[in-house]
Amino acid sequence: MMEKDVIIIGGGPAGLAAAVELRKKGIEDILILEREASLGGILRQCIHDGFGLTRFGETLSGPEYARRFIDEAEALHIPYAVDTMVLHISPDKTVTAACRDGLKVWKAKAIMLAMGCRERSRGALGIPGERPAGVFTAGTAQAYINMYNRMPGKEVVILGSGDIGMIMARRMTLEGARVKAVFEIMPYASGLPRNIQQCLHDYGIPLYLSHTITEIKGGSRLQGVVVSEVDGHMRPIAGTEKEYSCDTLILSVGLIPENELSEGAGLTLDEQTKGAVVDEHFQTDIPGVFAAGNVLHVHDLVDFVSMEAEQLADCAASYIRGRALAPCTIRVAAGSGVGNLVPQRLSGTEAVTLSCRVRSPQRDGTLVVMQNGREAAVHAFKRAVPAEMLHIRIAAGALQRQGDLEVSMK
Repeated sequence: MMEKDVIIIGGGPAGLAAAVELRKKGIEDILILEREASLGGILRQCIHDGFGLTRFGETLSGPEYARRFIDEAEALHIPYAVDTMVLHISPDKTVTAACRDGLKVWKAKAIMLAMGCRERSRGALGIPGERPAGVFTAGTAQAYINMYNRMPGKEVVILGSGDIGMIMARRMTLEGARVKAVFEIMPYASGLPRNIQQCLHDYGIPLYLSHTITEIKGGSRLQGVVVSEVDGHMRPIAGTEKEYSCDTLILSVGLIPENELSEGAGLTLDEQTKGAVVDEHFQTDIPGVFAAGNVLHVHDLVDFVSMEAEQLADCAASYIRGRALAPCTIRVAAGSGVGNLVPQRLSGTEAVTLSCRVRSPQRDGTLVVMQNGREAAVHAFKRAVPAEMLHIRIAAGALQRQGDLEVSMK
């Protein structure tokens, strides 16, 4: 069994940013484990720009953004192993992985979870019909075009208004496909407003809200889909069915944090975020096991993924050096109008930023953090949509040492 100060599982934007920051903090014995053949994560196939404005102050493509951190990691001589699939994490921080040389086992002082997220597939939707060729998740279609130079189809319908789906609507249009429409089951778009404008409106691609696909038609190849309007409970409305002929259906219906390893280790998962429950140090309920990035909660911008991982690295470095992290006994709960919320536990002794999402589009609203019947923090906003994270800063000394928090819309 090999020993390491810290093992980082995942070589995407979170894992790379954490590794670089840990090395800058003086932690030398680092190892990144990546299951793909190269570092960079999903950014390798995201050739559109728009990355890096917050983190670097300039707009970059996905590969350019990843390359910034890869170059820095290599310049700092941070070791990494690709084509290495982590199979299990034990509560005593033992990591078992499979690679070309067989099984390997490491014992770490600290583990950072940075496995990212995966797309929700057709199987999770339960759409009636056969299983013809031509049904892709948005990320798979993106990989076909951007990494393997293969065109998925020519007549396209997109289900879901997630960011990757809207970006693929534009990408396939530029490659000569006809994107007939984007259908969204919710009464509002689930992606960023800038992508609605730049990827759909600018190319004349219609977006139909409160619509979903109720049947897939085709044998060996997709021939069409049946679309229905839905009511306020997202149930199809009889008599509203309309058929669209197409040879390609792209699904952009949500992302799920990749937490099978977390579950295997016995970590507590949050029902809303689908990621691990963490404290203000990004530490899970197993001491020395930390989580950041999309494995913790799905972010709207990759810049926030990297910046969150860099914050984690500061806390992890203290833990590795044996410095006690402040105990976090104050629980944070999402109240009225608030969805995902991270972190879920606080110490009450340090300044902290809460990241959350509203449940539905809001204008001129206020988020209030309540503790023991008093306002601990207030965050006013002009506009908020579920696709964008809101950040609430709680100043040091603003919290009492006892009493749980609730964050809600005012």
